[in-house]
Amino acid sequence: MRNQRRFKRHDLAALASQAMLERGLEPEFPPAVELELSRLAASHRRPAADGPQEQGAKIADLRALPWCSLDNDDSLDLDQLTACQREAGGGLRLFVAVADVDALVHRDSAIDRHARHNTCSVYTSARIFPMLPERLSTDLSSLNPQQDRLALVTEMLIDGQGDLQDSTIYRARVRNQAKLAYDATSAWLLGEAELPAAAQAWPGMDEQLRLQDAMAQTLRARRHAHGSLEFETLQPRVIFEGERVVDLQQQEQNRARQLIEEFMIATNGCCARFLASHGGASLRRVVRSPERWARIREEANKYGEQLPGSPDANALEGFLARRRRADPLRFPDLSLVIIKLMGSGEYVVERPGREPIGHFGLAEREYTHATAPNRRYPDLISQRMVKALLAGRPAPYSPAELEDLALHCTQQEDAARKVERRMRKSEAALFLEPRLGEVFSALVTGHGASGIWVRLLTPPVEGMLVGHAPELRLGQRLRVRLVGCNIERGFIDFEYV
Repeated sequence: MRNQRRFKRHDLAALASQAMLERGLEPEFPPAVELELSRLAASHRRPAADGPQEQGAKIADLRALPWCSLDNDDSLDLDQLTACQREAGGGLRLFVAVADVDALVHRDSAIDRHARHNTCSVYTSARIFPMLPERLSTDLSSLNPQQDRLALVTEMLIDGQGDLQDSTIYRARVRNQAKLAYDATSAWLLGEAELPAAAQAWPGMDEQLRLQDAMAQTLRARRHAHGSLEFETLQPRVIFEGERVVDLQQQEQNRARQLIEEFMIATNGCCARFLASHGGASLRRVVRSPERWARIREEANKYGEQLPGSPDANALEGFLARRRRADPLRFPDLSLVIIKLMGSGEYVVERPGREPIGHFGLAEREYTHATAPNRRYPDLISQRMVKALLAGRPAPYSPAELEDLALHCTQQEDAARKVERRMRKSEAALFLEPRLGEVFSALVTGHGASGIWVRLLTPPVEGMLVGHAPELRLGQRLRVRLVGCNIERGFIDFEYV
């Protein structure tokens, strides 16, 4: 199946399903989930169903706020809404609403058991494997435009310097006034395009977006001043038209993505502190202080830079920022090296009285995942923990259960990342196969026991250098010819020209 005319999108989808199984993930929903879903959907058959209609004095009505969602162009599982208001003295009041998935997905239901097994949605270009059935994640538990929804709202008072003055979490009913996409909104913020039509339909949404953007940039500047690390990695995905691959694109960071990133980081920190303030165990997302700091220092030395003897996030961020400015072409490769040396994130259980591990990469002492319960199971766990506290109920998970879930979620998210990485290689091989024999400009990105790795400048695809080549150094530019593409295994081979 090496010929592109025969290898289509559905073949890649089949490869992705097989990769899921090989990593211990379930690509399909079991019959029990489908049966439970049909019963759940039957109770919400009203036109434009507004999700669960739970009532209660402790559910605030915030439907009149200028809520908007920002996500990818094709995203239908909307987890968050944002809104803000000016405050006296130059500060802003930020509201972040997170879909109340727990109101529909009850613990130990068939749907919950499947979600707990996979622990996250898995995204490949040919097929998405959602954690929750689409009837939920893109409809009933999604914060869809012009529909009333239950949500968990984090309200934050932030001063003009980006410092958090106060925060509270409560349940509320919300209504998405404008479903917006990152790229179009970012282009408008930068003065490169008109205000998206969905925003034009709500009076004052333009000012609302300006306020949110200004706040996000203030939060971003403050975070980096405290040592939060800024990386850039290349993870291109193919674009399909029907069954046919037509392009390979790199997702670019932009102002709208930064807006959501900053607000979600702030919300996750507030959730972690809320749980800690009530004295119970909680699930945290951590990146430990790098044990391989000496190796990171060696990398910095290659560029004539000296890092301190012990891990220092501010010093590392300064080094990364200088390298980004000095050599943006090679910065993604340096980013990947540092990320690998830092080690991946993991879930741990934080208990009262213990010093929090924190998230080294974000320079946050207390941090959890709580803003994407349609897509990540740890976020659903956090949501249930918060709701139990708000209702005065016992914690829904014991510390021992949380310990088991922390390990399981770490393992399954790692498996999901490996599936996505594996499929990006097959997708790139499929995209490049028609160009066998062409010559490209490339950079040397690695040396290993298996050989030399190179990355094309355009498109940004990595592969192995085969055959004879002179001695090459990391970062060296060279010309290579594409000589092999194995779609099934995700192998791409080049030869030195």
